[in-house]
Amino acid sequence: MFKLNLKIALRNLWKNKGYTLINILGLSIGMAGSILIFIFIRYQMSYDKDYKNVDRIYRVVSNWKYADGNSFYTEGVPLPLTPAMRNDFSAYFDDVAAIQRTGNIFKVKDENGRQKLKVQEEAYYVEPNQFNIFDFKWLAGNPSTLADPNTVVLSKEKANTFFGDWRKAIGKSINFRNELDLKVTGVIDDIPENNSLPFRIIISYKTFKSNNVDQWGASSSASSCFVLLKKGINIESLEGPLKQFIAKYYTQKGPGKEGHFFEPLKDIHYSTFYGNYTGSSMPMKQIYGLMVIGIFLLLTACINFINLATAQAVSRSKEVGVRKVMGSRRNQLVVQFLTETVLIVVFALLLACVLTEVALPSMQNLFNAKISFSIFKYPVILLFMVGMVVFVSFLAGFYPAAVMSGFSPALAIKNKVAVNKGGLGLRKVLVVVQFAITIILIIGTTVILQQMKYLREQPLGFNPTAVASVNLPYDSLSVQKFGQLKTQLLEIPGVKSISLCTAAPSSYNSNTNSFAFNGAKDADFQIYTKWADTTYIQTFGLQLVAGRNLVQSDTVKEYLVNETLVKKLNLKNPNDILGKTINMGGLKAPIVGVLKDFNNKSLHNAIDPILISTRKNRYEEISIKMDTRSLTSSMSAIEKKWNAFFPDNVYRANFLDEQIKGYYESERIMGILFKVFAGVVIFISFIGLFGLISFVTTQRTREVAIRKVIGASTFELVKMLNGSFLLMVFLANLVAWPVAYIFISKWLTSFEYRIDLSIWPFVIAMTISMLITLITVTIRSYKAATANTIDALKYE
Repeated sequence: MFKLNLKIALRNLWKNKGYTLINILGLSIGMAGSILIFIFIRYQMSYDKDYKNVDRIYRVVSNWKYADGNSFYTEGVPLPLTPAMRNDFSAYFDDVAAIQRTGNIFKVKDENGRQKLKVQEEAYYVEPNQFNIFDFKWLAGNPSTLADPNTVVLSKEKANTFFGDWRKAIGKSINFRNELDLKVTGVIDDIPENNSLPFRIIISYKTFKSNNVDQWGASSSASSCFVLLKKGINIESLEGPLKQFIAKYYTQKGPGKEGHFFEPLKDIHYSTFYGNYTGSSMPMKQIYGLMVIGIFLLLTACINFINLATAQAVSRSKEVGVRKVMGSRRNQLVVQFLTETVLIVVFALLLACVLTEVALPSMQNLFNAKISFSIFKYPVILLFMVGMVVFVSFLAGFYPAAVMSGFSPALAIKNKVAVNKGGLGLRKVLVVVQFAITIILIIGTTVILQQMKYLREQPLGFNPTAVASVNLPYDSLSVQKFGQLKTQLLEIPGVKSISLCTAAPSSYNSNTNSFAFNGAKDADFQIYTKWADTTYIQTFGLQLVAGRNLVQSDTVKEYLVNETLVKKLNLKNPNDILGKTINMGGLKAPIVGVLKDFNNKSLHNAIDPILISTRKNRYEEISIKMDTRSLTSSMSAIEKKWNAFFPDNVYRANFLDEQIKGYYESERIMGILFKVFAGVVIFISFIGLFGLISFVTTQRTREVAIRKVIGASTFELVKMLNGSFLLMVFLANLVAWPVAYIFISKWLTSFEYRIDLSIWPFVIAMTISMLITLITVTIRSYKAATANTIDALKYE
């Protein structure tokens, strides 16, 4: 029976080659998009899932809430928190361990004592019991080797880089920060990319030195604490002990109310408030957005299939009638038609796999992720594809099969059956749904592109063009060379201005501090501090609105503030703050100038209250403003000068405008995805509409011919065939507009600076959808309207 059904299905598909091709093409494109989205989501959802105790591992994170309603979140914790929590929570945790991120110059010598490698690398100070929490695979050595200071464990990849073969690494030494030799005592297997702990160089925690080991008021995003919950303990039950812990140790009365939270390991990669060591995250709202787009693609393709299949039902009515007269039962006919649907879906899946392989490299580049389409390595991809075949076959095939198998034999043989005659009909509803999806994506794409254009053109309050930030070593000997380096770099042709500073005006590399204004108690908010020399204003094009610039000094002598700080202190005029003092951590100095507000972070965030002062030993980079016409030659000369001053360090440079672009990387990616998938949905809708109007015109060939005979013009005939389709697309716009408005409005609220949502994206979407319909339907209906009348009527 199956063999017979298969043979009949193949025969029918070959007989209707045009509709079969349209169905396969539409389904394959939709399925390919869905497969690509699935394998990317699978990769993102696989982060940190391979640890044995993943459900019991938590990270301690910090937050501060202020009286003005602001909040501050960080993945970091105060350094004394880990030992205190290890003591106070011993009844709840199996292990508590600290991690401290660091990074600097690593040097490796050959067997003759000559330097063979010098690299700038990120590293981590790690306590040995961290490996009781995370079960890494050890190729050589064991966690106890990190119990002693000045020891280091390398990943397999890094050991191969340093020593040629990881098996030769044990017992060797590497130099750290030009001052410390670390002995290699272990090698761990390479950690997969889908991991929030990118351990490649692990230094014993006892090697770490800091002045803040007893400071509960100092937190850094580089300091993390991970805990392993005891079996049978519910994390919610620790809310009370955590409040007691905070009350016990946070005795200082600062402006912000301190708090901590136990964040599950499996949530770290998707966290929007707290960062992670990889510097990359994928918010769940973006994953949900991709899921919705994938469902849209499949739904659009299925609607195409249902429309064409039900439209074809009339032409196959005689076949159904004959089969019923010959004794076929309805369930047998349903199986027959479903077999045809499954065949089409399987052929579409094969083509979709080819399209996926072709598109995969582009998606890898877009997301900068090594996603794989290997069904042998990841069987879940195969399960997804099988599930998709079943889902699409049932969704797209069951209704047409039920309709065609339900024809009356007598009417079917006489060819007098009609599908959805009168009323709106299911096919019309499906066309409305299909184009509503298309319109929503067009509106979304238009708004995203407008918002990104707005972000690019929005004044930042400073000029980031042709400004390069070059790293500086911060040891005491190097700091003495800063002034001389600046003088020599200014002699390079094309260099306009130079500033020594902690960070550029727009940067997430800022410190927040409590402060007292003009002798009063601490303010009820914190201030963002930037350390910079007197040429900072000139280099970045900042503007003074009151007072003057700082005087040259290597220490804190005076302060500059921004307009936002003036407003938060409830002062009406910038001049009112001049001469007043700020005391920040014992650094008391007068305010001598007020800067016009500039965006110190991305345009997702409001402008923060900012303080700027000179402090030579805190400068971390040198910012260089250059002539755009001589960037290449200037950068080459700058690198040579820098290397001459700091031969033991590694030169790194970044352009500020590229850094600012990076703030909106996720929006750029979403914009590209919306453009691509909106185009795909438009194409699927186009071919589906073309197939549907082709079938409709074929069914109405004799009607068109009769109308021509009695005097109807070609324009009137085209108008008649176009009318119902244009009405359906108009209704689709009415359905799509409120839905699109809700989602787009919510997305725009994530930006502090955003466009006003106008009527134009909706008008553009309506215009595009109407034009697609008009062009597609007109081309096919014009052909039907100008067909030879005699050919259509000669057999009547």
